[in-house]
Amino acid sequence: MIRLALIALLALAACKEDRTEAPPPVQLTAEAVGHFCQMDLIEHPGPKAQVHLDGLPFPLFFSQVRDALAYARMPEQSHIIAAIYVNDLGAAPNWDEMGADNWIAAGAAHYVIGSDRVGGMGAPEAVPFADAAAARDFAARHGGRVLALTDIPDAALLAPVGAAHDSPADTDDFRRRLNALTPPEG
Repeated sequence: MIRLALIALLALAACKEDRTEAPPPVQLTAEAVGHFCQMDLIEHPGPKAQVHLDGLPFPLFFSQVRDALAYARMPEQSHIIAAIYVNDLGAAPNWDEMGADNWIAAGAAHYVIGSDRVGGMGAPEAVPFADAAAARDFAARHGGRVLALTDIPDAALLAPVGAAHDSPADTDDFRRRLNALTPPEG
């Protein structure tokens, strides 16, 4: 009986070890499409991200790092996240070409939040760097502040992004149409 319990305990520990080992990042190829936009990633400038979900064979790719980090914080996200990787801008050839293999673990990156650079979908970007000094240099040139992943406020990732082309009339029209769809209270 004790031997059986010991075997079960060892088997459980082995399963737990397999579960904690993060899958490696996947090379960015022309076939990769953004999870939210379903557009080719290599056609978008700026850093990208990949999220590996437990039990799924392929990662979800994101056209912007901001989107992947938001995805991880959304209450609707239903799978266990095994790993998140982001492009290291410090190892990228330039903003338009991030590279195929310069992935770093999201939790190890230094992020520039609030810079003048926008990501591939036109929203403010969480710009990742492996090297803190490179992140500080980028922030000195492009504005923003350097934060660890756990220090990034939800509002920097989850807040809606206003479109520059929206006018107050567009917003008023949208509200009018939305109110017309709302049933009266009664």
